[in-house]
Amino acid sequence: MKRRQFLLQLTSLACVALLPGCAKRSPAEAAADSDVDYYTCTMHPSVHSHDPDAKCPICGMDLVPVMKKSALAPAAGMAAASGVDKPQEFTIAADRQQLIGVTYATAKRMPLRRTIRAVGLVAATPGKHWDYVSRVDGYVHTLSVASPGDSVARGQVLMDLYSPDLVSTENEFIDLLRMRANARGDQNASAERDAERLIAGARARLQQWNISDAQIDAIERAGKADEFLVLRSPFDGVVEEVPVHQGRHVAVGDHLVDIVDLSSVWVWAEFYENELPSLRAGMPVVVSSSSDPKLSIPGSIAVIDPFVDETKRTGRFRIDIENPGLRLRPGAYVDVTVDLDEGMGLTVPVEAVLPTGAHNIVFVGRGDGRLQPRFVTLGGKFGDFYEVTGGLSEGDQVVSSANFLVDAESQVQGALKSW
Repeated sequence: MKRRQFLLQLTSLACVALLPGCAKRSPAEAAADSDVDYYTCTMHPSVHSHDPDAKCPICGMDLVPVMKKSALAPAAGMAAASGVDKPQEFTIAADRQQLIGVTYATAKRMPLRRTIRAVGLVAATPGKHWDYVSRVDGYVHTLSVASPGDSVARGQVLMDLYSPDLVSTENEFIDLLRMRANARGDQNASAERDAERLIAGARARLQQWNISDAQIDAIERAGKADEFLVLRSPFDGVVEEVPVHQGRHVAVGDHLVDIVDLSSVWVWAEFYENELPSLRAGMPVVVSSSSDPKLSIPGSIAVIDPFVDETKRTGRFRIDIENPGLRLRPGAYVDVTVDLDEGMGLTVPVEAVLPTGAHNIVFVGRGDGRLQPRFVTLGGKFGDFYEVTGGLSEGDQVVSSANFLVDAESQVQGALKSW
């Protein structure tokens, strides 16, 4: 009898203990559990569990729910129907954010300043470059410049040529001058007009042979031909090339000597295609050189080449530079820097932006561990910051580190359906 009473009491206690487990769950809890496919670790997605309170067996982190596709389908369908992919808010507990190293930065307005650097190539100014080419057949009589690099002054003799054809034309010119003088003495107007016409033709031929008007006038005053054709420097400069030597025979078109004025030079700089919209003619630049640390010469962008190199994807800019002391040498490489000031703008650190190809995304902190992905529109890059032209407001807190871990958590929680 006592044994029966003991068994009845034990059964009653067991029923009482099991009553909470036998109690019916609320419809909301049942629906929430029915939408969860399994629980996983954001660091180790291979972990699958059906226990919501389980820990990751690898790293010990709390597991997060992965929703069933059927549960995500209505939201995805609404987004597709509206044609807009709307990011959804998701949650990472504060202690977990601290564990994975999440930090925040504030979207703030600041001056938009940056420096663009490029490599430039020094070139002589074509307008200050003179190539002497022989216009007569003859011989180099005297060479007054010895080698490239020699300094020359304006009007300095470079060389003289002996040309039988030139001497013959000069003698013809002198004979025509005498014929004109005789016609004037005889007061023969017709003969004088003929002589004037022939003299003009002879003068033109002499000018074509690099004989200046002053030299022709000197021949006219002396009444005799110059035996040699003298070539003089047209400006102050340096000798670039001397391809002839004394006594050499030269023909029409042969290269004789090159003179260049290097008091000012051009620098051709190449900037990348994405930098071209920020540059315009007249902008100040600074030219420097790693081979001469003390070199720093200001200049300005003079010409923008409208064509882009198909291979390098760069555009060429011509910079006009004064060259005191001839420190810039044609053919040398230099460094070109352009400082840009584009006013004020809303900025975030470069590390805060997560490019996905179709969008640029930042994660905005909403407090209490809540995060929201935001599509943002970027302007230029200014040092360690991006200008943000859309998607954020001043004062927004954005994730600035551990973005890829936050991204992984957002994907697990289905914060952006198209990912």
